Amino acid sequence: MRLIIISLFTLITSGLSAQKKPNIILVLADDMGYSDISCYGNPLIQTLFLDKMARNGVMATNFVTTSPICSPSRASLLTGRYCTRSGITYVIGPGNKITMPESEITIAEVLKPNGYTTGAVGKWHVGDYGSGLPNKQGFDFFTG
Repeated sequence: MRLIIISLFTLITSGLSAQKKPNIILVLADDMGYSDISCYGNPLIQTLFLDKMARNGVMATNFVTTSPICSPSRASLLTGRYCTRSGITYVIGPGNKITMPESEITIAEVLKPNGYTTGAVGKWHVGDYGSGLPNKQGFDFFTG
């Protein structure tokens, strides 16, 4: 995961003075299998909008998660680190005192200094107070 964030950062920062910065939209869905949407081969479920995004962007074809449950996998995706390093090893529900530590560097915190506006939409599930809130983890806006 760390390699993915470093590679993404390198891609974003290399040669951008001569070209427009790419938009980055990362979609995470709970309990979705590799071929559950049509752009990855599902012949029954039509996902036209996602298919268009895939045609015009980058599709991850060799991607794994560090945990099969939502909060730990989100922590790993946000930080590029194993979920155990952030202390989020189980589902973080409302009012839980476990939260993403402020010391963790998220993908949003890497993108913002490079001129990106960052946002998150949907489930957050890595803390609902203090340093665990999306605006404390580098996101300019959050709806969820």
